[in-house]
Amino acid sequence: MSSAIQYTFDQMDTNRTALVTGGNRGIGLAICEGLADRGVHVVMGARDEETGEDAAASIRERGGSVRVEQLDVIETASIEACKERLDADEVAVDALVNNAGVYPEGDALGVSIDQLDQAWTVNTRGPWLLVKAFVPDMIERGYGRVVNVSSGSGSFGEGLDTNHAAYSAAKAGLNALTMTLDNALPDGPDVKVNSMGPGWVHTRMGGEAAPRTPEEGADTALWLATLPEDGPSGGFFRDRERIPW
Repeated sequence: MSSAIQYTFDQMDTNRTALVTGGNRGIGLAICEGLADRGVHVVMGARDEETGEDAAASIRERGGSVRVEQLDVIETASIEACKERLDADEVAVDALVNNAGVYPEGDALGVSIDQLDQAWTVNTRGPWLLVKAFVPDMIERGYGRVVNVSSGSGSFGEGLDTNHAAYSAAKAGLNALTMTLDNALPDGPDVKVNSMGPGWVHTRMGGEAAPRTPEEGADTALWLATLPEDGPSGGFFRDRERIPW
């Protein structure tokens, strides 16, 4: 499909709820803010609940609806507990934004086993477990959006980042999740999954030299999280245009 194709932007039903992992800072916070500004009820996933509440305060001050959930994507039990709490309160997750990530340095020979395990667990395994926890309910209800926050560093077409080998491999794995999940989704329900690359963003991970703001990095994720029924699924995007796998 040509990157020149333009999709409409859905202002998402205000009855919708979105779960954003790593939502308390950087791109994740910008995604939470943008969704709340669009009337979406936000569930902000944060490893530390107190830090999450601090970040959520500014959203509440401007009238946004946000609930903070302690969520560490490294821990299977943390994911399961979050799902149980939301189910108990009858909170249905309509959009899942897998944003939490780590960025270990090191080439393929220099990366440590601990760095490799962390990159895989946070950047690929955690999102996969969250997909398994929340997407079946989306299918049952007939609506859902999954956004996997990936990176151009995980694109074979753009060139893997060999100085961050574990990160690149894990983000390539996250893209594989997007592709295989899209294939597994049934035809009937309006459930979509896409990957996106935010570009080089001025965050704690991206560094001070990065030219893009968190809000600029979040824009495509916001678009994908609120796609209308005629929007794409199974793609990889930056600045709302397709990029190569």
